[in-house]
Amino acid sequence: MNRFPLILPPSSPWLPRRRGFGLAMLSASAVALLGGRDALAAGAAKTTAKQHEADMRILNTALGAEYEAIAAYQVGAESGLLTSGVLALAQQFQGHHKEHAQAIAGAVQKMGGKPVEAKARYSFPTDTLKAEADVLRFAAGLERGAVSAYLGAVPLFADRALAQVAASILGDEAMHWAVLRQALGEAPVPSAFMS
Repeated sequence: MNRFPLILPPSSPWLPRRRGFGLAMLSASAVALLGGRDALAAGAAKTTAKQHEADMRILNTALGAEYEAIAAYQVGAESGLLTSGVLALAQQFQGHHKEHAQAIAGAVQKMGGKPVEAKARYSFPTDTLKAEADVLRFAAGLERGAVSAYLGAVPLFADRALAQVAASILGDEAMHWAVLRQALGEAPVPSAFMS
């Protein structure tokens, strides 16, 4: 799952109108999740040691994917193929992935684990990126993969507070995917269900 960094002006047509609500949900969840060892301990106390370890593995897998997304959006941003509006969008989405990574790494640490680190190098299909649409398609594919990954992860968490945060991130990834599809001239929401 790879993402490009984008920062859009508040009046940008690329900026989703529901951004404030989504961030409010994520912020509240992240605050609850990262509010301290006591808050996490309360949730963790309801899980077995085996479930706790499984939750940390899921978080570290998600963290690795978020790092990959950050790197991918950097590739797109540095490609020289993006117009200023799309570049800003990519930077905004990369910023979201950085926030996700920071929250997830903090949760792993507060749970007593060691967060995975970003790879020194990622292998992306840069030879296929010849135009802005190629970069958008690449990013949309990564976002679609992120949606599927979080969709699969949410029900696996033993700690329901972690599942709630993952669901909030899933929603953000789905919005990214929809916006990128729209930028490509495709239906932003191609079906009523994700699989």
